[in-house]
Amino acid sequence: MTEKLSTNVSRTNQTKLVLPPDTNHLGTIFGGTVLAYIDEIAAITAMKHSNQVVVTASIDTVNFLSSARVGDILHLEGVVISTGRTSMEVFVKVECQNIQSGEKTITTTAILTMVAVDQDGKPTPVCGVIPETEEEKRLFLSAPTRRNRRLQISAEKMK
Repeated sequence: MTEKLSTNVSRTNQTKLVLPPDTNHLGTIFGGTVLAYIDEIAAITAMKHSNQVVVTASIDTVNFLSSARVGDILHLEGVVISTGRTSMEVFVKVECQNIQSGEKTITTTAILTMVAVDQDGKPTPVCGVIPETEEEKRLFLSAPTRRNRRLQISAEKMK
């Protein structure tokens, strides 16, 4: 596919409330809960870009920068930052907002690789992507380095 789509086509936003069952004994949100939210928004983001069902191929990086507590609001944003023939890299940023103070902090960032699949579960081609923001352009330009690292890891596992 030679067509390219703006990152604005895939941009997805979700809001979640941190509830007591989402937290550990320290009163902060479980990392696994945040990962589930990240995987979900990455899938939705990639489906919007590809108009196909997608599967998670890898979670390349997850950076837990700060934590969220009961009553905080999480704002998640996902965007496709690069594509391969059938794969899409999705950048997800999670921001925490303290409802009382209004203070916002970035809690987590992640990059996932999603693969578009057809009704038989076979990988299917996707459109390219045109980055819009400076952050998206930076992530787009560093995509080959991440792809090479994934390929190297795969090759090492095959030995």
